[in-house]
Amino acid sequence: MKSDKYHKNLVDNSNNYHQQNYSPVEDTDMLDKCQFYGIDPLKLPRHVAIIMDGNGRWAKKRLMNRVIGHEKGSETVRSIVTLCRELRIAVLTLYAFSTENWARPKAEVEALMGLLKSFIISERDSLQKQGIRLEMIGQKNKLPLDVRQELDITMSHTAQNSKMCLNLALSYGSREEIVNAVRKIASKVKKGKLSYETITEDVIAQHLYTNKLPDPDMVIRTSGEMRLSNFLLWQSGYSEFFFTQTLWPDFTEQEFVEMVKDYQNRDRRFGKVVCSSNDCSQH
Repeated sequence: MKSDKYHKNLVDNSNNYHQQNYSPVEDTDMLDKCQFYGIDPLKLPRHVAIIMDGNGRWAKKRLMNRVIGHEKGSETVRSIVTLCRELRIAVLTLYAFSTENWARPKAEVEALMGLLKSFIISERDSLQKQGIRLEMIGQKNKLPLDVRQELDITMSHTAQNSKMCLNLALSYGSREEIVNAVRKIASKVKKGKLSYETITEDVIAQHLYTNKLPDPDMVIRTSGEMRLSNFLLWQSGYSEFFFTQTLWPDFTEQEFVEMVKDYQNRDRRFGKVVCSSNDCSQH
């Protein structure tokens, strides 16, 4: 069971990150957008994570090459990124390429890397204009050199932006992330920089790729699959999950909005129970 201190830090970290990025009461554009969609501006998720699934099936249904599905899916990415920026959602993490995806056919992997490179270049000015900072989690060293170079340029170009963080999970696997964190901690213990008695959930979280980000409030998966597929396993312990049959290229702003409205109606207790005096009275 996670400690009360961990829960408090989780909530405080999320609140601090959100407050640094905008003030809902003063943001008339965001308030207008929330009013248009019927969203409560004071109950917005701070961090939304999405498993973008179904590009290949979308293409197959139309007798098209799978790459066409990925190209269509990139259009959905642009749409959802813009909507999150308009709603002032602080962090959007997209599961763009997993460690397992390297096992796909070579031609498809090369096409995906080409699309990723094109997206990073083409969206550079748009991200800057919208005040969005690009970040990534995962095994950056395993990406092709040209992709890494363009990624570095865009990340550097947008590093000072504070309106929103677009976080791409690239060559990412949550189990690998946790193993990597354990190795770092073990190394510090071996060198005497850390005592094993002081290893807490907070310490582990500080060694994850996401150490500067709040845990996701919402995790969305498209295409009808109902599993995490090695995505943010540690961080999503208290996330709200949303699954839809919609394939990623067909995922719309309206469906995203409906999920946010559903999220706002959920009671997030982080494992705790608030009792009435009658319920909790002792006899």
